[in-house]
Amino acid sequence: MKGLVQRVLKAGVEVDGREISRIDAGVLVFLGVERGDGQNEVRELCRKVLSYRIFPDGAGRMNLSLLDTGGALLVVPQFTLAADTSSGTRPGFSRAAAPEVAKSLYLDFLDLARPAVGNKNVKEGRFGADMKVNLVNDGPVTFMLSAGQGQ
Repeated sequence: MKGLVQRVLKAGVEVDGREISRIDAGVLVFLGVERGDGQNEVRELCRKVLSYRIFPDGAGRMNLSLLDTGGALLVVPQFTLAADTSSGTRPGFSRAAAPEVAKSLYLDFLDLARPAVGNKNVKEGRFGADMKVNLVNDGPVTFMLSAGQGQ
């Protein structure tokens, strides 16, 4: 399981020209689910995302996590993170989990994050939809985190 984590000033998701989710300052996570991922990977990656210290403290050092700052979380499913790009000029997706498994684990990730961050501070994309994601990356600060086999 992979999460592309970005510290953002704001971010939002549109589907069919309509905004479905929006956050102000916090973290945007593009979440990729790979074959073999399960509940252990969900728990591990969620813990990493929520506790990863990517926000500045009073001295300007990245010492604070999303939980420390009380910021918002936007989680967007992105199967292309599971792509095999090791050869050729076209990605392969044999590493990606089957859609029904990926959707279930994506929803589990959201369910695990909600009590920690607060229900109103956790927003989501729409699984399987053609989404337009708008964001203002703060820094820019972007990290690839992984759990399980893809580490």
